[in-house]
Amino acid sequence: MSKLTPKVILEGTRLTFKTEIAFDLNDHPRFTGPRKYRYHSPLISAEWCTFTNYPWGRGLINFAPEEEAQAMETYQTWIRLFELNRYYSWVVDRFHISTQLVQWLTYGKHIDFTWLEERLLPLNFRLIFCTRSSDSFAAAREERLKVSGNPSQYDDLDQFKREQEVLEELVSRSLLPVLRVDISDNNVSKAVETIIDWMSATGGLEMPE
Repeated sequence: MSKLTPKVILEGTRLTFKTEIAFDLNDHPRFTGPRKYRYHSPLISAEWCTFTNYPWGRGLINFAPEEEAQAMETYQTWIRLFELNRYYSWVVDRFHISTQLVQWLTYGKHIDFTWLEERLLPLNFRLIFCTRSSDSFAAAREERLKVSGNPSQYDDLDQFKREQEVLEELVSRSLLPVLRVDISDNNVSKAVETIIDWMSATGGLEMPE
C-alpha cells in the first residue's frame, strides 16, 4: 500500500474546534493509516507558549516585538525539520497565518511568510481554514467552558468574529492549497471526513517523489 504522509496546517480563530479536529485527524485510519496500537504521530502547534516561563505566556504567535528574531529562527527550525522529515505525516494546530493575525492586530506589524510557504509547498502541505457563523460562537463557547483552564479568554466573542474576518483575508493570500471548513454545526467528525475526502481527491495524503 502507498505510504500515507499527509501534512496539514489548521488555522482559524478560537472556538473553531481546530484542536479537536487535529486530534481526530491524527488518529484516523484514512489519514495516517490503521493502527493496532497508539503511537506518537506528530501533532504540533505554534500556540505553545514557549517564550515565557509561565502559563498562557508568549510564543511563536503572540511574541513581543523584541522577540521577533527568536520567532523567525523558530520558524526556520520548523521548516528545516519538515524538509528533513518529508516522508512523514505532520498535523499543525495553528501556525504562520495565526502569527500574521496576532502580530497585525496587536502591533500593526505585517509578517511576510512568502519564504515559508514557498518551502512548505514542495512538501505537499495543505491549509485547512476552520470557520463558523457569527451566531454559532456562543454555543461553542458554552461547550469550551466545560473544559477550559483559562475561561476568561472566551469572554469577548466579537474579538473572534473580527479575527475571523482578518483570517479570511490572510488565507486568501496564501500560496498553499486551501480548504475552508464550516464548523458552525459543531460536528467535528463530519469536518474530519470532509478534510480527508479533499486530501484524498487532491493528492494530499501522499508525498510525490
